[in-house]
Amino acid sequence: MSPSTLFCFAHRGYQRQASENTLQAISQALALDVDGIEIDVWNIGGQLLVTHDRRLGRLLSGNELITDLHPDALRQRLLPCGNKIPTLREVLELIGSNAQLNIEIKGPNSAALVAKEIQTFVSDKGVSFDQYIVSSFDHRQLHECLQLIPSVRRGVLFSGIPLDLATSTVPLKAYSLHTSLDFISADLIADAKQRGLKNYVFTVNSPDDLILLASQGVDGVFTDQPKIVLDFNMQVITSGKSI
Repeated sequence: MSPSTLFCFAHRGYQRQASENTLQAISQALALDVDGIEIDVWNIGGQLLVTHDRRLGRLLSGNELITDLHPDALRQRLLPCGNKIPTLREVLELIGSNAQLNIEIKGPNSAALVAKEIQTFVSDKGVSFDQYIVSSFDHRQLHECLQLIPSVRRGVLFSGIPLDLATSTVPLKAYSLHTSLDFISADLIADAKQRGLKNYVFTVNSPDDLILLASQGVDGVFTDQPKIVLDFNMQVITSGKSI
C-alpha cells in the first residue's frame, strides 16, 4: 500500500521552539498550520492546568507532587522558555477554531472539570464540539466524559497491545484509538479500523516511521517535530505515489 497523508498533532505544541504545553509552544505549532494540538491537563486545586508531569523536577525546580501545590503557586514558577503553565481556558482561547485540540486527561478527578470547561467555551464562543477530542489512559474518566459531554469525541490511549485488541473502546463509544509507536501492531490497527475508529500513534519523530505507519493505514500521529510530518505529507501529495 502506498503511503497516505497523516493527520498531524503537535505533541504538547512545538517543543523545539518553546517549553512543552505552553502558549508559546502552541502558537509556534499553529504558525506551521498543523492539523491539531495535543495537551495534557491536571486538576490542581479545582483548576485545570496544562502540564504533563505529576511531580516537579524535569522542567520546574523542586520535587513536590503538583497536586500538593496551590494552582496559583504553581503558575508563578516559570518554565525554561520563560512562560508559565497555562490554564485549559487560556489554551482554548488561543486555539479557537484554528486547529483540533486533543485534551489528554493526566491527573485524577479531571473529567468533570474538562467537560464543564469545554461546554462553557463552546457556549461562549459558538465553536463546534467537533473541535475537540478528550483522551486518557484512565478509561474510567473517559467513561465519565461520555456521560457528561457525549458530543465531544473520545480517544482511548493504550501503551501496549490488549489481549482483546480494541474491544475496550466499545463501551466508551470511542472515536479514536491512540497507540504507542513502541507497540504498533497490524492486528490492533486492523481491529480498530474494523470498528470504525481512527488510528493515531504516539510519539512519532522519524521520517522512516512515518512511511511505515502511513503504509499500514494509520490515520495520524502525535509528534514533537510537526515540520517533519508536514513535509512528509507534502511529499506524498506532490509525488502522488509511494515514497
